[in-house]
Amino acid sequence: VQLQASGGGLVQAGGSLMLSCAASGRTFSRYGMGWFRQAPGKEREFVGTIGWSIGSTYYADSVKGRFTISRDNAKNTVYLQMNSLKPEDTAVYYCAARTGLGAQHAAAYDYWGRGTQVTVSS
Repeated sequence: VQLQASGGGLVQAGGSLMLSCAASGRTFSRYGMGWFRQAPGKEREFVGTIGWSIGSTYYADSVKGRFTISRDNAKNTVYLQMNSLKPEDTAVYYCAARTGLGAQHAAAYDYWGRGTQVTVSS
């Protein structure tokens, strides 16, 4: 599976962005997908995940209520809608895939895409 994240950019605090992660492969619908982020000087951080079957989601407390993950299996794409952005959301955002359920831990994922930079100005 190859993953390509896109949609990052510069936005003012309080604004919104939608990231997309396009996946190759015919079995995309069987993969749990995750979003992670990494700010300069910090470790990679879990953002949220979506399961492969009924699309159940789970989010980090820091983004709960502001970010929403969704997926379109027909388009082999997972999305991260980010609202009410804060300067502390500034990071490189990565999408990841694993067979089966979604997961919170980066080590559980088998495939990673290149990140996309999100910068939130105050």
